[in-house]
Amino acid sequence: MDDAAELIAEAEALVLPRFAEAEALALGRELVAIAEAEGLGIVIDIRTADRTLFHAALPGSAPLNDLWARRKSTTALIFQKSSLAVGREMRAKGQDLAMHGLSPEVCAVHGGAVPIRVAGVGVVAVATVSGLPDVTDHTVVLRGLRAISRAQA
Repeated sequence: MDDAAELIAEAEALVLPRFAEAEALALGRELVAIAEAEGLGIVIDIRTADRTLFHAALPGSAPLNDLWARRKSTTALIFQKSSLAVGREMRAKGQDLAMHGLSPEVCAVHGGAVPIRVAGVGVVAVATVSGLPDVTDHTVVLRGLRAISRAQA
């Protein structure tokens, strides 16, 4: 299994006991701390299907990163999988967004959006990072989710 496959599996296995506004803020702060410590110019976006819970555009990020974050988030919410997983699966099957009735103006199949799963509930939100190579975006989100998962244990 390649590194991306392992990251995808880890993201799908990560289940939190709870996730609401307080946890979104904690996750957002954790992701900001990671980015600041490492000098990452990223956009961080945490949202549900109908509401933004946390958003930050850090120094070095660009307006285009906001658009990418939104498109990757939409993909993860629609497919209930990380945008990295969706992209890998589509490429392996020779598919694209249009085959699913989706537009690249609305969705993106590049890593960085990870669904947030709650035990007994399922996907309740998505955390997204944009501004780095797609596997790195995905990894940063996982690092933040691992941190809040440990805090909830």
